[in-house]
Amino acid sequence: MDPLDLARWQFAITTVYHFLFVPLTIGLSGLVAAYQTAWLRTRDERWLRVSTFLGRLFVINVAIGVVTGIVQEFQFGMAWSDYARFVGDVFGAPLAVEGLLAFFLESTFLGLWMFGRGRLPDAVHTACIWLVHVGTLFSAYFILAANSFMQHPVGYHYDPVTGRAEMTDFAAVLLNKVQLVTFPHVLLSAWLTSAGFVLGIGLWHLARTRAAAAAGRPDAVADHRAYRGAVRTAAWVMLVAGLGVSVSGDLQGKVMTEVQPMKMAAAEALYDTQSSAPFSAFTLGTPDGSREVFSVRVPRLLSFLATGSPSGQVQGIHQLQERYRAAYGQDPGARYYSPGDYTPVIPVTYWTFRLMIGLGALASLIGAVVLWATRRGRTPTGRWVLPAAVALPLLPLLANTAGWVFTEMGRQPWAVFGLMTTAQAVSPSVSTVEVLVSLVTFTLLYGVLAVVELRLLLDHVRRGLDPLDPGEPPARTPGGADGAADREADAEDAGADLALAF
Repeated sequence: MDPLDLARWQFAITTVYHFLFVPLTIGLSGLVAAYQTAWLRTRDERWLRVSTFLGRLFVINVAIGVVTGIVQEFQFGMAWSDYARFVGDVFGAPLAVEGLLAFFLESTFLGLWMFGRGRLPDAVHTACIWLVHVGTLFSAYFILAANSFMQHPVGYHYDPVTGRAEMTDFAAVLLNKVQLVTFPHVLLSAWLTSAGFVLGIGLWHLARTRAAAAAGRPDAVADHRAYRGAVRTAAWVMLVAGLGVSVSGDLQGKVMTEVQPMKMAAAEALYDTQSSAPFSAFTLGTPDGSREVFSVRVPRLLSFLATGSPSGQVQGIHQLQERYRAAYGQDPGARYYSPGDYTPVIPVTYWTFRLMIGLGALASLIGAVVLWATRRGRTPTGRWVLPAAVALPLLPLLANTAGWVFTEMGRQPWAVFGLMTTAQAVSPSVSTVEVLVSLVTFTLLYGVLAVVELRLLLDHVRRGLDPLDPGEPPARTPGGADGAADREADAEDAGADLALAF
């Protein structure tokens, strides 16, 4: 393997690993803020206990996420110096704003929130965690603006003397059409992921405390009531966010088809231009990926996803190859590709596109099942509960990962679409040994961090809620068979379902 191969593996490993923490950071900050706001408005102790419990998990996630994120910046100078030199004027601006504004906002108010409980007024303390959430939104927006430039370069001028892309319109970079559809899609995906995380943990604890709560133990009853509130609200967030992900993803697909038609063609392995193109839910092809052997298709769905019309025309890989050769020349500048080959790796784009959709839809479906199974004071007891509790935190994370792999791999062989290929972006002076050493070092370090992260998270998840405040009055036992108990259970469900509205 040469430095380019190793540099790509290194960037892929560190980026995918770091992105595991990003959606949880964005979404959990919002959920913790919402639960704490529900407590501030209602003074119901269960919401404070839930927000405190989830806040600990959020802080653990932020700590590891910050460490892994710093490595991303180092890599631009280590392995991708030609890329940094070419787009530094454009790429650096949104990243600088992210560091100076967003990260400062997050870190400052996270510290105030962590150490200000009992020292700051309740309203001010709650405002601090909301400002942390706002900081994560700013951070995501500016980073995605930089990434969107790689997908669809705008607001720049190429200087042939320096060989650099120079920014001419910062507003155009921030309002890139790719950015405007990508940001809501990523944000909704983050809320879906964090809701699945909370729902899985709450569902496990809900089943665990059921017997003790039914026996009437006051502490178990209070815990059961709090976990039930977390489960119901997280399930609602999951359903709403899942619907939003579907709508924003549909809009993103249409913009992607407009600016990167090869990516959409690769997502379907569509080799020839076709009107009323079907979408294949499952396909088996030849080993080289050049011909289909078997598929299960939904008529006209690809045309609708790509163009908004069931009869719309979707350009094929072969026709786009000719178009790109005429526009960019016969050599894409990538050592992996034959002359004139501007096609990404088809099996990767095809299956990550479907994994992204399928895993996200499955997570939302499980959330709907949990919401139905917990109605009117019920506690799920079937054999499906434990597998669902384990799957709910993982499925959205895997869907997010598949989506990012599709987004970045589908752009290949381009580092910046139409301007610079990945092979042209690698550092010219870096050696195979240097990249290999850093790759092994980062991989081992990240392996250690993964063990630390999982150990901390699992320990705190098993510990659960803090003990009930001795001054808190005993909670009601979950609904029983009589009408009054049913009405109490209905009221509990309504309170949980509407708590986040506060």
